[in-house]
Amino acid sequence: MNPMSVCKTTSSSLSSSSSTATAKKWIVHGLLAGAAIAVAIGARAYHLSRSGRFRSRVVGIIPARFASSRFQGKPLVHILGKPMIQRTWERAKLASSLDYLVVATDDEKIAECCRGFGANVIMTSESCRNGTERCNEALEKMDKKYDIVVNIQGDEPLIEPEIIDGIVKALQAAPDAVFSTAVTSLKPEDAFDPNRVKCIVDNRGYAMYFSRGLIPFNKSGKVNPQFPYLLHLGIQSFDAKFLKIYPELQPTPLQLEEDLEQLKVLENGYKMKVIKVDHEAHGVDTPEDVEKIESFMRERNLS
Repeated sequence: MNPMSVCKTTSSSLSSSSSTATAKKWIVHGLLAGAAIAVAIGARAYHLSRSGRFRSRVVGIIPARFASSRFQGKPLVHILGKPMIQRTWERAKLASSLDYLVVATDDEKIAECCRGFGANVIMTSESCRNGTERCNEALEKMDKKYDIVVNIQGDEPLIEPEIIDGIVKALQAAPDAVFSTAVTSLKPEDAFDPNRVKCIVDNRGYAMYFSRGLIPFNKSGKVNPQFPYLLHLGIQSFDAKFLKIYPELQPTPLQLEEDLEQLKVLENGYKMKVIKVDHEAHGVDTPEDVEKIESFMRERNLS
């Protein structure tokens, strides 16, 4: 027997076997991908068939806690005569995209205050590690089902209802995203303030990173007055199904280092849609911010 023919036969068999194995792997991957696409299409069709719009049912949740390392009792601090949580509630109520609005808190003093001005309240546990987990617990306690949950920061007393509507529409228009949020122009004086969170976005409007430091950071170590730095606004909206998964995701290194919960979303490979808006007023992060926002309101005759 010609040894060359044996070698050829063996090589051919191995090649054929390898090709078959590879083909089987591709078939399996194809089936899995097809199943995933079918599920996505089915989910989208389900939402569309019920309402004519994707992710149509929207709830706004204002998470509020009394205990805070930087500003204890912040939701109840008065801004020109009204509790800050009331001002946030009144602004959020003007958003046309919200089907329902509720305050989620673990503190009875906050709950009593909110009920006093007519807000809906859901009591949550003290074990919630952040506002997102508080929103998830509140969502689980609701009788109705929602497709999108808007996490409205209680320390944004001048939040524009148009921003709420904007991030909802952005998430409805981006089925590949599970999260949407808003940014505005960063003022030079806030460039190195760790309480002002910065954001960078790709060319398609998806978040790349958030940081308490200035990003991007150039070699000079100084603010470039020509660069359009972005300030992250605290408001964010979630796909309701993803929100249920979020608490189960383990804390991630970047999230822990920056102390920014949205980084856990990015580090786990999920997409986040970002819209750019005009928004001058800051949120209230420290007691010193109260005087700043009151001055801002007086200058613009905002009551």
